[in-house]
Amino acid sequence: MDYEPPFLEFYKPLLLQGSHRVDVAISGGAIRNDKSEWCELPLIDLGRLSLGGGGEKEECMREISEAARTWGFFQVVNHGVSQELLQSLRHQQVEVFRTPFARKSQESFFNLPARSYRWGNPSATNLGQISWSEAFHMFLPDIARMDQHQSLRSTIEAFASVVAPLAENLMQILAQKLNIKFNYFQENCSANTSFLRLNRYPPCPIFYSRVFGLLSHTDSSFLTIVNQDQIGGLQIMKDGNWVGVKPNPQALVVNIGDLFQALSNDIYISAKHRVVAAEKVERFSVAYFYNPSKDALIESHIMPPMYRKFTFGEYRGQIEKDVKETGDKVGLSRFLL
Repeated sequence: MDYEPPFLEFYKPLLLQGSHRVDVAISGGAIRNDKSEWCELPLIDLGRLSLGGGGEKEECMREISEAARTWGFFQVVNHGVSQELLQSLRHQQVEVFRTPFARKSQESFFNLPARSYRWGNPSATNLGQISWSEAFHMFLPDIARMDQHQSLRSTIEAFASVVAPLAENLMQILAQKLNIKFNYFQENCSANTSFLRLNRYPPCPIFYSRVFGLLSHTDSSFLTIVNQDQIGGLQIMKDGNWVGVKPNPQALVVNIGDLFQALSNDIYISAKHRVVAAEKVERFSVAYFYNPSKDALIESHIMPPMYRKFTFGEYRGQIEKDVKETGDKVGLSRFLL
């Protein structure tokens, strides 16, 4: 199919290598994606935040904070993003990924900055480093430039207009529970500093049980909100083990990012997560990353601090350097005191 990235051709040497031996880079051999091992993330009904009684609201806020402390992930329902909008966005997303690869991989396709469209992992040296996915990265201010894709543009703008306030509301609750002043986020974060990512995980016809759709990582954001489809494949690290997240059609998935872990002095968890590949089905998701400006200072006032203070720009720069030199993000451990 002309819309598929050339994964088989690009990864051919690694796939041939993998056909002769079990790749030692994948701990335990095959990657499990057994539905019997799916877990259900903490499910939180945000509708309780608007109830008249203070008890229901306070309990909801407590559950959000507790999930951020113990899981680093949770799901929310009654979140204010309509199913109609999510279905419209999914329809538009499928349609744009059906565009021929030769066209959608051109920088001029969306009239967005270079490398807005990405696929695979050019740094892969073994099967365990293959990333069998493609994505469009869109900073919110750039969406207005998508003048040749009016329908997708308007749908993305509608989604961003409701998911951004949701992120801010969750951030306010999480900050309040740690006595962090919310004006810090108001001064450093906005729609202009956050971005969306449209993800597609194509079927992987070979070694799918040993290949990742998205490699293990933590998010470099304060907070991430994800709408995923019903296929499954998202796995998170919980108590040293990988567990699959059972899809919930009514819920959005929320996870803590590195910046909030540092700001909270390790009280909130930026949990490792990954997406496993599937043999015959494709998977779609949309992620919203709540980020600060590059000059935002990340400094915990909870004593004693675990990390030295740093700016978001410095953090991103260190990640880019580490990935280039080692193939790994490394992340917050670089900034430990």
